[in-house]
Amino acid sequence: MTEEINHDRRRVLGAFFASSAMAIAAAELGIIRSADARSSNDDPAGATLIQLPTQTQRRGKERQMGHTTFYRTTQIDGTSIFYREAGPKDGPTLLLLHGLPSSSRMFEPLFGRLSDRYHLVAPDYPGFGHSDWPDPKEFAYTFDHYAEIMNHFTEVLGLSSYTLYMQDYGGPVGFRMALAHPERVEALIVQDAVAHNEGLGANWKTRRAFWADRAANESALRTNLLSLQTTRIRHIGSDPNVDRYNPDLWTDEFAFLSQAGQAEIQSDLFYDYRTNVDSYPKWQAWMREKQPRLLVLWGKYELSFDPSEPEAYRRDVPNAEVHLVDGGHFALDTAADEMSELVRVFIGVGVAGSRTRAAN
Repeated sequence: MTEEINHDRRRVLGAFFASSAMAIAAAELGIIRSADARSSNDDPAGATLIQLPTQTQRRGKERQMGHTTFYRTTQIDGTSIFYREAGPKDGPTLLLLHGLPSSSRMFEPLFGRLSDRYHLVAPDYPGFGHSDWPDPKEFAYTFDHYAEIMNHFTEVLGLSSYTLYMQDYGGPVGFRMALAHPERVEALIVQDAVAHNEGLGANWKTRRAFWADRAANESALRTNLLSLQTTRIRHIGSDPNVDRYNPDLWTDEFAFLSQAGQAEIQSDLFYDYRTNVDSYPKWQAWMREKQPRLLVLWGKYELSFDPSEPEAYRRDVPNAEVHLVDGGHFALDTAADEMSELVRVFIGVGVAGSRTRAAN
């Protein structure tokens, strides 16, 4: 095993690797034998773990090992789609789908921590970030349309299989993609995205009224959804330690929302959000039938959605991993180290399990 692979993979407890699949996962993650291991041909399950590096050491190594991030555009169905890409293309692929009012920029913390081993691809939806912003009179801002464009995006890039990482709006886009092409989806990672009606909390009263009568509630909806105060609360939620958050996070997003045409684009798209609620039972049935590998990461200070939602996923997928992390709706703001480690182990174990099944 090369020094590059060994560099920062000393993460998981030895007992975790008792089974043969977990032993292969240990090798995949770069766990190193101690000096008393007999030879490089010994059974990996018999290896002992060396001392874990400190968090500071891991961060330094991640920075050293991370691959360059490329900022690219491609034409999809006549629309210019911007995307970020990093990491080895022969590694496991993470397709990262962002939320409102963010863009692929929200995933920069993961790019810096995971691109040493994994192929990361994060597009901006039409109307967001650096992708085209077509006129709503000429372009359907719907989640069905977004999923169609994102599926075509994966085909143009040659992404035949990937783990879907879905945050907020990434949930309804990603679930549509998964149901359309389940053969492409190796696993699901959900970060603060809803697939159950109960997950929409009390602040959705105004939003539900907008769905019932758009004309009468358009002004109230824009204040509720797109204001500076709402944009700020999405980040800090109920976190009492507000000094951990860079205010550029929400001022940059509010500047984006304040640009010409954005209110119309976001209102159109959010009016279509009602179709997500109608689709929840279908997504739940798909999860119950397919039992996908599922990791749920949830900010414990989240205020956009109801706190019951993380465990709701476990009703559909009993083997789902569910973790509350130290953050708000955009938990990567404050919990990127913890979340990247959870993702690294989750994907590594999945790769190891696939190799074990193939060998058998």
